[in-house]
Amino acid sequence: MYTKKHKNFLLSLARKTIAHYLETRQKPETNEVVDSKLKEARGVFVTLTIDGELRGCIGHLTPVQPLYLDVIDNSVNAAFHDPRFPGLSENELNKISIEISVLSVPDKLPYSDAEDLLKKLKPNEHGIIIRKGMSSATFLPQVWEELPKKEDFLSHLCMKAWMSADAWKGGSLEVETYTVENFSENTSAARKDGRT
Repeated sequence: MYTKKHKNFLLSLARKTIAHYLETRQKPETNEVVDSKLKEARGVFVTLTIDGELRGCIGHLTPVQPLYLDVIDNSVNAAFHDPRFPGLSENELNKISIEISVLSVPDKLPYSDAEDLLKKLKPNEHGIIIRKGMSSATFLPQVWEELPKKEDFLSHLCMKAWMSADAWKGGSLEVETYTVENFSENTSAARKDGRT
């Protein structure tokens, strides 16, 4: 869906944004001519890794603003506001690898019971969102590489949402699926598990 030029622009924008924020503590204003496709509102996650290990990942599941602006916001958030990590330091800037995942609009997945849910999930294709009450969580499709068994994937996702590991077996979760187009500065060093 996105050309090499689109991808390179967004990856460069993410890196320039992080560098600019390190120096000024402000998001940059981009005056570059932006392709109309990059002005479409899309959900997007920005993932940072160092030597293949997660260093920050923040994003939006649903479209909230033009894609290029969301890349700016989520680059800053992944680098400096992911609560799991301290803010990125200057000496880490040249060590990080940046990966961008552009999401399709999530679709509700109707299912009758746990067996039906397992049958409908598509490993390596579906990103999954689960919700119950105030609890929710998602895994990007890249997580299937680490958790290829559907039962394990769902159990870990439930635990991420602060539910019991077998909460998915009760048939009471709201489930949505989405796909992603992801690309990175260094494909071989890109984060493999996509955990957000």
